[in-house]
Amino acid sequence: MSDKLTPAEPHDLADAIAFALQFEGRKRVHHADEYMAAIAAERVVRHLERAGFVVMKKPPLGGHSALGRGFRG
Repeated sequence: MSDKLTPAEPHDLADAIAFALQFEGRKRVHHADEYMAAIAAERVVRHLERAGFVVMKKPPLGGHSALGRGFRG
């Protein structure tokens, strides 16, 4: 397995942030609305891009669930 890092895609980063705003572990946080989490995540990602941040991502682990990693079926 390679640990080569590649730049993370903005939509993957936004998905991960939105997931973190909606869940604590695997338990849904009911006070964080799905739409507000998505809007907030996209705004954070846009700000990080404008500020020159580069977020790196490891390749996915084989044989593991994509849950919580921004998988777009």
